[in-house]
Amino acid sequence: MTTLERTRSALLVIDVQNDVVQNAHQRDEVVATIARALARARASATPVFWVQHSDDYLSIDSYGWQIVPELVPLANEPIVRKLYRSSFEDTDLEELLAKADVGHLFICGAETNNCVRSTSHAALERGYDVTLLHDAHTTTGYEWNDHELAASQIIDEQNSSFWRYQLPGRSASISATDDADL
Repeated sequence: MTTLERTRSALLVIDVQNDVVQNAHQRDEVVATIARALARARASATPVFWVQHSDDYLSIDSYGWQIVPELVPLANEPIVRKLYRSSFEDTDLEELLAKADVGHLFICGAETNNCVRSTSHAALERGYDVTLLHDAHTTTGYEWNDHELAASQIIDEQNSSFWRYQLPGRSASISATDDADL
């Protein structure tokens, strides 16, 4: 249903970097689920795109900036470096996806309430259909305005708000990784 005249789907793996997921909710389980998504995508020749965030606290080429050792990009899988929460902002992601004829994104990674959320909404606004792999994204809890926000609640909120979300001519959905049509 995408508004883009593109026929392929792709898996987008966002910011699964050492320091980003170090203390993330169910880190090992989520990384293992992302590994399953990668295996399924690769087995079906679904393109895989990686995103790596950097900022003042996450320096390029530092240990913390590296993708976790359990997940290894293949040489033919593009890695997009970004500075903002949206993986589209000031990057070449859109051009790479267009070149690969991608109109539907399966999204996983970290952090749910920051880069996963921003990229998911940015993709929809650009005309992509988006499937959020609801068991393959994570975040850390934090305090805000004298309230504690639990990571599990943040993840649940993102999954519930994305379920059946639509914009004209494109749609958002959620899926378990093992049920996704990768």
